Amino acid sequence: MVKKKISSAAGSRTANSRKRVVVKSEEADIVEVEEVEPQTATATESPSINLPNFMTVAQLAEVLRVTSVTIVKQLMRHGIMANVTQLLDYETMSKVVAEFGLNAQPDGVQSESKDIVAAVVPDSEQNNMSLRPPIVTILGHVDHGKTSLLDAIRATNVVDKEVGGITQSIGAYQIEYNDQKVTFIDTPGHEAFTAMRARGANVTDIVVLVVAADDGVMPQTVEAINHALAAKVPIVVAINKIDKADADLDKVKRQLVERDIVIEEWGGDTIVVPVSAKEGTGVTDLLETLLLVAEVADLRADWEVQAAGVVVEAELHHTKGSLATVLVQSGTLHVGDHIVVAQSTGRIKAMTNDQGIRINEAGPSTPVEIMGLDKTPSAGDSLEVVSNDKSAKTLVQDRISEESLRHEQSVSLSTLYAKISAGKLRDLALIIKSDTQGSLEAICDVLATIETEQGQVKIIHSGSGGITESDVALAVASNALIVGFNVRADRQIEKIAQSESVEVRYYRIIYELVEDLQKALEGLLEPTLQETTIGNAEVRQVFTSGKRTVIAGCYVTEGKVTRASSVRVIRDGQEIFNGTLKSLKRFKDDAREVSSGYECGIRIDGFDEVQESDTLSFFIVEAK
Repeated sequence: MVKKKISSAAGSRTANSRKRVVVKSEEADIVEVEEVEPQTATATESPSINLPNFMTVAQLAEVLRVTSVTIVKQLMRHGIMANVTQLLDYETMSKVVAEFGLNAQPDGVQSESKDIVAAVVPDSEQNNMSLRPPIVTILGHVDHGKTSLLDAIRATNVVDKEVGGITQSIGAYQIEYNDQKVTFIDTPGHEAFTAMRARGANVTDIVVLVVAADDGVMPQTVEAINHALAAKVPIVVAINKIDKADADLDKVKRQLVERDIVIEEWGGDTIVVPVSAKEGTGVTDLLETLLLVAEVADLRADWEVQAAGVVVEAELHHTKGSLATVLVQSGTLHVGDHIVVAQSTGRIKAMTNDQGIRINEAGPSTPVEIMGLDKTPSAGDSLEVVSNDKSAKTLVQDRISEESLRHEQSVSLSTLYAKISAGKLRDLALIIKSDTQGSLEAICDVLATIETEQGQVKIIHSGSGGITESDVALAVASNALIVGFNVRADRQIEKIAQSESVEVRYYRIIYELVEDLQKALEGLLEPTLQETTIGNAEVRQVFTSGKRTVIAGCYVTEGKVTRASSVRVIRDGQEIFNGTLKSLKRFKDDAREVSSGYECGIRIDGFDEVQESDTLSFFIVEAK
């Protein structure tokens, strides 16, 4: 995430004014300094802030990095009474941001500085913005050497060697190379990376994409690329396994270009570093490249303000209670600080660094494990230091309101046109999953032609195979819909999608898919029928009765089965049949309903190809 500082005419501020500043560019995440006291400034002297048509009080407070109470007070000065969940129109927000020395402009209008939010920082306070270590996440296809590369990188750490080896105890760590520190987030893959982004935690400054020189770009590589591009952070490609006899660097480079990763030597801005994690070749080149990218990005943070950070991972320890690995983003975190993490509160009892050593403070870009929270948070939850318990409770209430609002504002196909018309959405973001690569390409080719005056289709990610948790995480982070063509999400994934308010649509005919999307963009989509899953069963044995009668001996794993429900047969994540039940029995007796935890015999009307280990998903169809 590239950070920027904005300055303006000295006449627009006083020497002793105190400000809390947020700088956020198209390529950047939020950078914060100190809280501002509102002041007036002329439009010509003020930096610009792009605002949508509507935001809540809580959202505007988050953008300006002030408390909701501060916004409410400003509204009261203008004769407006509001609470944290109340929607503010553009005109009202313009008045508020003007009090902070900002000039409002409609969202979509590009400011001269390209900054979405910017405020003036007194020169005396700009001196507090010091360089910080870059934060790096490594992504790539399974078995392409991500873990081996991380091990090779850690082996270069002189400090670790001096203390007798590496004792990484938390999910993030720092190394030191050429007297400069680099922080690595050790995530299990792009699912965790995107889960943090989905919660608003854009913690990564640089993504290292690992591609094996012998295999080239693989399906998970493509998925990792799409996740990294969606995050809008610099990408450095590490082509690994160059020691192998069948390594083909040119092939990999061509494949990268086909996926919109244009390498530097071919006129792009993506640096490629050949490496061999096994032999240690190119690892120092990679580290030097990361430091170069970080230098260009000019990554800075204020070390003196109250600390803020993000949770990388967390666990409930049987003796220590809730433990959270936190990456400090700004300020300095201290033992004894009162903190709020998502909807949990506490006071830091102890802090441990990535070497398992107790420490008393941690500055920006430093990973630490903290103890003292009353609840176990989730990856991506934000941490903030507050002055006391009362402030903590107020902040928790604000976050609860924001979380509720986020779910309310999730995109669905039925509300798409209204959101576009209201200026809350420009395009329809989609994640497409299909049963075959051929049908996937056909769908993408047709969708690329859909464009109306209201908006157009934007494919965030596409792939063959079933719908995964990673797809849901990417949909949350990108505010996208998921479309399944002849594939289904299993019940667990559907539950996750429902909890995150992600709409998943299923189709079997391409023209119906295209027609629905076209109508949604034009505001012509008619009410549809909605499927509600009521239960799932596992086929454990198949019986044959008579000549052609096939009975599936099933165990109901979740919910219930009813005689009137419809059924789909899922094999290896793909739907192979959709129909109705012909009979439902408990032992030899007909049954109207069988609940979770019981066995039953099922005949499917028109389908005798059921196999052991198939999943039967039962659903009802209702008018939406």
